[in-house]
Amino acid sequence: MELKEQKGSGLALIIGSILMIATMVLHPVGGDFNHLLSIVTIGMVSHSIAIISVPFVAYGFWGLTARLSSESFLSKVGFSIMFFGLIAVMIAAATNGIILMDFVKSYEEASKETLKSLAPIFVFIRSFNHAFDFIFIGAVCISTLLWSISIVRTKKLAVWLGWFGISISLLAVLFLTLGFVFVDLHGFRLFIFGWVAWVVAAGLCLLKK
Repeated sequence: MELKEQKGSGLALIIGSILMIATMVLHPVGGDFNHLLSIVTIGMVSHSIAIISVPFVAYGFWGLTARLSSESFLSKVGFSIMFFGLIAVMIAAATNGIILMDFVKSYEEASKETLKSLAPIFVFIRSFNHAFDFIFIGAVCISTLLWSISIVRTKKLAVWLGWFGISISLLAVLFLTLGFVFVDLHGFRLFIFGWVAWVVAAGLCLLKK
């Protein structure tokens, strides 16, 4: 892998991480219909930033996979799993931040009776969104674990990065097993901030010669 491409991948991971952090910072807390109506703009903006981060993160992880090419099987499987995870989080962001917000705006002048009849739709959208959140969380845990094992075995990047990735992946799985809720806003923020720390570290390692 050429040094210029490697550095480009590292930079892409860092840019993607900044965009994900911005998404979590701006992401509003949900609530009833009137509250959702009041956060339409910020909801669309924050989730649009999340969607924009996806191609940066994908390119960055493609570079990481290429860097670990001697551990071809684990790194490529990790990239394939992450690819599906990024598609899932993009769908979740589009559903929660664009489809839901546009749907809410369409009923701005609706009566209380009409809004009450929409309750099952909001439940469906929330469940739909949570399903893709779970896919993303699972993909992140597995792919990060596979890349981290590859890093430890090949030593093509700092070994501490591999052990760091293994630790946070197993810790996330342990929390899920113990019933910790990662799909509500606070749990998802905790998960993203912890994972982004590893992504930024991986980006910085790729930026080095």
